[in-house]
Amino acid sequence: MKKNDKIIDLRSDTVTLPTEKMRAAIANAEVGDDVFSEDPTVNRLEQKAARLMGKEAALLVPSGTMGNLASILAHCERGTEIILGHKSHTFVYEAGGISSFGGIHSRQLINDECGLMNIDDIKYAIRDDNVHYPKTSAISLENTHNMCFGNPIEPDYILSVSNLAKENNLKLHVDGARIFNAAISLNIDVKKLVENVDSVTFCLSKGLAGPIGSIVCGTENFIYNVRRHRKALGGGMRQAGFIAAAGIIALDSYKNQINKDHDNALELAKGIKNIDGLYIDIDKVKTNIIFFELKKDTISASDLVLKMLSKRIKFLETSPNRFRLVTHYGIDSEDISRTLRELNNCLN
Repeated sequence: MKKNDKIIDLRSDTVTLPTEKMRAAIANAEVGDDVFSEDPTVNRLEQKAARLMGKEAALLVPSGTMGNLASILAHCERGTEIILGHKSHTFVYEAGGISSFGGIHSRQLINDECGLMNIDDIKYAIRDDNVHYPKTSAISLENTHNMCFGNPIEPDYILSVSNLAKENNLKLHVDGARIFNAAISLNIDVKKLVENVDSVTFCLSKGLAGPIGSIVCGTENFIYNVRRHRKALGGGMRQAGFIAAAGIIALDSYKNQINKDHDNALELAKGIKNIDGLYIDIDKVKTNIIFFELKKDTISASDLVLKMLSKRIKFLETSPNRFRLVTHYGIDSEDISRTLRELNNCLN
């Protein structure tokens, strides 16, 4: 394939294809029936994930959306309330599942630019014991925060929210779809980001480059309940070791790749900064997600996306004149250079 024939797909890190090692592991996976907890490869993946997160147990689920939903169903009774951010993935991009499947009310608080909810706002959002109000059951955080520049949430903030949750007998869940990106960016063990939370989900199919699946981690009793919700939601899988085999490879090899993804994102951001007609705040580029804005009125945002698509380069317009690009296993430095060159050609 010629260099310019390659499709450069910067829409999301969900577009990654499994590595050759993953494909070999999938082909040779030892499998069993995971609904009976008899798939040895799934069991190894879940044990490995629990150790990495410093939790008692873990469970493989088909997607991060199901992982978040099953976790919140396990934490919250019908008619109760969960506090989460107004830009959180669970609120914006998960089809209203917590309300439609769980009868759970969402209390949305403002996410700042870093994806944080103000601690005092969280405190005041916790309901009094009053017959007119839904009972607050849980708080949900997102790390890294997808719609807030891919910002990594630091452990001190998580501890503050955890302390508030414990004081009020609430559960704390973390949507950690890209939590390994957060750990790499902050240069800390991923355990430190979840040691004070009740549950965490993370994706195998984003920065970790696996083809399918997410993991839920927590106490043994919590995972027992999540397993029941997974079954009710249609997420029980039989010979799921074919999925788990790739997940094990992903967890063994993610550090170098995520570092490369972050370096590529910064290289891309620096190049965008030098293109007339575009605006980017480089200080906000801390992981593998980039947002930039169009400042020229000679071309519309949608036309820019289409022009770049004609050059076999894909990215998303997330709001008027605003775009998101995500680096991942399928993107290298040559792709970054080509993307910058074509962006400049489209605008100048």
